[in-house]
This record gives sequence, C-alpha cells and structure tokens, in this order.
Amino acid sequence: MVWGWPRRVNWVKKYNKIRIFTGILLLTAVLVLPFLKPVQQYLSIPNQVVALNNSASSLDMPVLGTNVTIDSSGESIQAMDSSVFYPKKQGNSQLMYEAAGLPLKKVDVSVLEDIRIIPGGQSIGVQLHTLGVLVVGHHQVKSDNGMVSPGEKADIQVGDVILKINDEEIKKMEEVKPFVEKAGKENEALSLTIKRDSETIETTLNPVKNKKEDEYRIGLYIRDSAAGIGTMTFYDPETKNYGALGHVISDMDTQKPIEIHNGSVVRSNVTSIEKGNNGTPGEKQAKFSVKDKKIGSITKNSPFGIFGKLNKKIKNGKYDKPMPIALPHEVKEGPAKILTVLDGEEVEAFDVKIVSSVPQKFPAKKGMVVKITDEELLNKTGGIVQGMSGSPIIQGDKIIGAVTHVFVNDPTSGYGVHIEWMLQEAGIKVKEQSKQEAS
Repeated sequence: MVWGWPRRVNWVKKYNKIRIFTGILLLTAVLVLPFLKPVQQYLSIPNQVVALNNSASSLDMPVLGTNVTIDSSGESIQAMDSSVFYPKKQGNSQLMYEAAGLPLKKVDVSVLEDIRIIPGGQSIGVQLHTLGVLVVGHHQVKSDNGMVSPGEKADIQVGDVILKINDEEIKKMEEVKPFVEKAGKENEALSLTIKRDSETIETTLNPVKNKKEDEYRIGLYIRDSAAGIGTMTFYDPETKNYGALGHVISDMDTQKPIEIHNGSVVRSNVTSIEKGNNGTPGEKQAKFSVKDKKIGSITKNSPFGIFGKLNKKIKNGKYDKPMPIALPHEVKEGPAKILTVLDGEEVEAFDVKIVSSVPQKFPAKKGMVVKITDEELLNKTGGIVQGMSGSPIIQGDKIIGAVTHVFVNDPTSGYGVHIEWMLQEAGIKVKEQSKQEAS
C-alpha cells in the first residue's frame, strides 16, 4: 500500500491533465469551427427549398464551393456541379448534397405551380358597408333629468358594432330610428346584440326624449359605411380575384378594422397631389362616385388589404399581360419599379429600391423596406403618399409585393408586403408544405 499510493496519485494527475487538455481542444473547436468556410457552407444549406416553376435560373445553392442543379423528375436527386436551376414539374422531391462522393445532407425540394397574375396600379374608389352599425362616439341628450347619454349608461363602447335590436338584424343606420321611436313612446327598453372585438354581448338601452328636438335619442354616434381611395395591386385572370391596398381599412374614429357586410370598388380619377414632407405624409386627391358603375365587389378586409372579385377586366397600359410572382426568399435588395397613378387614370412605372427584404415563411405585414429613387416621382409627391397603398412592386419580370406604409419622418421610404400573403388572402393557393423530412 505504501508503494502503490504515489503511483495512483500520479495516474490521477495525468488523467486530470488529459481531461483539461481535451476540454481545451473541444472548446477551441466549438469556437473556431463555425468560422471555417466549409462548416459555414454546410450550415448555410437549408432544410427545405421552395421554388416556383417560373424560377428557372433563380436558385443557386453553394455546396462546398459548387452550385447545384435540381432535377425534380425523380424521387431522389443528386447534387451536381452547375449554376442553373431547372425545375421539371410541380411536386415534392429531395436533394442530396454530396462532397467527394460522400452524402452530406438531404434537403426537401418543393417545386410549385407557376402562378401568373396581372399587376394593377390603377387608382380605385372604395366603399365599405359595415357588418351592423358601428359606434363611433357618445353624445349627451338634454332630458327632464339633465344631460344624459343612454348609450354610455348601457356600457356601449366606441368601436362596438350593433348587430341586432330586439332580435332584428341591423344593416343600415336608418333601420335604427324606428326601433328607438317605438321604444321611447312605449317606455320600453331596447334589447341590443353587440359585437365587441371577438365577443358578442347582450345589453339593454332606454331611449331618452330630447327636450330640444322632441325626439327620442340613444346618445350614440353611429356609422354604417366608409369610403376612400387606394391602388389596385393585382388581378387573377382565371379566378377574377383581385387584391388591393396591402393593408387593412380601419375606421377613422375608432382606429379599429372595419368588419364588412359588403362593399364595392369603382374607378377613381386622381386630380392632384398634396406633396409630403418630413413629419407630414402627402396625399393623392381623387374623385369618384359611389353611383359609378362598379368594377368589382369587396368580400374581405384583412391586414393584407381588401379582396374580392372583379366583374370586368381592367387595363393599366404596359403591364396588361400576366406576370410571374416571386416568393419572399426570392426578393433581392436592389432596383425595382412600382406602378401607380399620379394624374387622371394613367398608370405609370417609377423607379424604387428594395432596401431590405425579410424572407418570411409565415404571413407578416412588413416584409420589405422600399425607397423611392425616381426623380419625377419625388418632385411630384415627395415620396410615398396616402392613396399609393397597394401600388404593385415589380422586380425584374416578377411581381414581388405592394407598397403599404410610409415612414412619417422620411416620406421617401416605407414598408411593402410580400405578394404571397396577399395571394393567400385572395384565395389563390400558392403552395403546400412538404411532408418530407430533412436530415
């Protein structure tokens, strides 16, 4: 035991040194390996690749210093030294990355149907009819007991939508008055069905006679419609579905999205431009009449714009033929064009720059930052102005999205939405997720 103890101590010391040395090597590897070019290239290989049939020459994927050609004609695909992507058909396939004949990584490849739409750019007049009547404010009624607001007393809030009165559906403002007069004369309470955000509420309200006007009042300001101008983004010649604006229409008083019962779009004539400055966005001045012949219906008001069907083909001059679209990951920083109207009904193309683009995999409103570079457009508008929302953005020969918002402190720039999300809202199916797994 006396002679064995020192030997055991020496062995433990050597073991600890080996552990420390091994730990240092592992730590060094963890810190250094991510910066090695081959490792970076491997990590940059995606797990899934999605491309459209119109994407010839649009997909270059480096693999350890090479590019690959994807041939989707078979179930199993090998990476080859090339620089052009030739999709053969729609569907899901797999790509195997190799180096020196050894498999590295398997990637799911989805080749999607070629989608072509006609870009817009036309100025349009928009009229929405709300679902029920929208409460936009309270007012006081001069009664025998002083100033009161029956609506406020009934806890009806700004932004609420009155759907029913006494179990009868309400669609227009003029339908409210007969109920109020009858309940007031008979000294009865009104039973109201109200929608507040996603909740449906039942409440009662007692009309009060206004001494000054000798009429019964409910102490609420209500509205059943909204109107404005915007820009058409695209039109699908096959389904006749369209998308416009690129953002939701909100009520000017409540700032809440308008839930629509129905709506329509008509042609709009731009008469002048109020130029924008830092801190003050500009605006298109346009005229249209709700009595004009409707060119389409509005069936949806969503965060990505208004959508519906056109009842007739609309023209914009140079871009009347269907064009392919670009998915979010295909949008590049650099030059592009927007289509919009500055005078009358003439659609013109203007130069812009895509400052940044997010390769979004899920719907989101702010997908791009767009900067106006066209001198003519800057001289006339100062940049992006109200009424320009929905102006389609074209890069190369593809529609990539639409202008949606302006930066208040820099009217030359603003946000854009990717076209894929607008197409989804319009009911135009863009893609299905692959069920295959990457490894």
